[in-house]
Amino acid sequence: MSSTKLKIDLHTHILPKNYPNLRERYGYGGFISLQHQPNGKTVMMKGDEFFREVEPNCFCAHARLEDMDKTGVDVQVLSTVPVMFSYWAKPEDTVDLCHILNDDIAEVVKTNPKKFIGLATLPMQAPDLAIEELRRCMNELGLAGIQISTHVNDWNLDAPELFPIFQEAEKLGAAVFVHPWDMRGEDKFKDYWLPWLVGMPAETCIAICSMIFGGIFERLPNLKVCFAHGGGSFPGTLARIEHGFNVRPDLCAFRNNVKPSAYLGKFYLDSLVHDQSMLKYIVNLIGRDKVILGSDYPFPLGEHHPGKLIEDVDEFDEETKQKLLADNCLEFLNLPKEKFL
Repeated sequence: MSSTKLKIDLHTHILPKNYPNLRERYGYGGFISLQHQPNGKTVMMKGDEFFREVEPNCFCAHARLEDMDKTGVDVQVLSTVPVMFSYWAKPEDTVDLCHILNDDIAEVVKTNPKKFIGLATLPMQAPDLAIEELRRCMNELGLAGIQISTHVNDWNLDAPELFPIFQEAEKLGAAVFVHPWDMRGEDKFKDYWLPWLVGMPAETCIAICSMIFGGIFERLPNLKVCFAHGGGSFPGTLARIEHGFNVRPDLCAFRNNVKPSAYLGKFYLDSLVHDQSMLKYIVNLIGRDKVILGSDYPFPLGEHHPGKLIEDVDEFDEETKQKLLADNCLEFLNLPKEKFL
């Protein structure tokens, strides 16, 4: 690693290798349990149903460091796997689970502070408790921000109940990484992996529109928010969204009369778009200062060689590439570059 160049991956997920049996701990089911296999792989069960099989790199810092060396990633930003959000559970149980997950991430970061940065998860369904955990994670655990879902049960991100959390995040300088989960209508399109391929991009678009139309960015201009997967379907449908705002302000502008395009460059997107043309489009759309390398490591829908898509775009000069590969991430997380050199 040179004295100036870095590659930082904002979008990576991690789990504790071991945690309590949550069904027994809380007295009801629906949580993720882990079944470690003799071959080194682990089966994730959601209640009594198979959810996913994962490799050791989902838990093991050493395995992650080996993969990072292979792909030239200098630093990973760690956040929990979204299925762990558990906003549906009793608030006191989600708080307890957040403690388990956040303490584990903080310990991994503490052990390798030049290699890992941590984001917390919060009991978003209980805003007062979420603010308490946000303060603990920022002030005591030293995490850099939070990862939240694109909606919280029946609340979109413009829900007045959630505003105090965003207000506190702005006050504390906590970055907010928005990752789609709990895809609406999932029971109607289960085939072909459509909840992941179509539902997730739609969820992210809904989240961005909710924060724009709901005036969150207008009221909290210093809040730093990044949306996963290149903003989902938002970049490709912005023209339709803007047109709708113009022709039906009675339906779109009743909480915020500022046009959607005015917020381009006010929030971040990660680079996980799988296509050079789309990457160049989002950089042109929101600016080269607002796109951040994100790979979705260690899952199959992610970029398997983090940063290669950025590095292979001939039209990007070296300064632009370094912004996308690291500098924008550090700006988003309010962290100095020198800490990781």
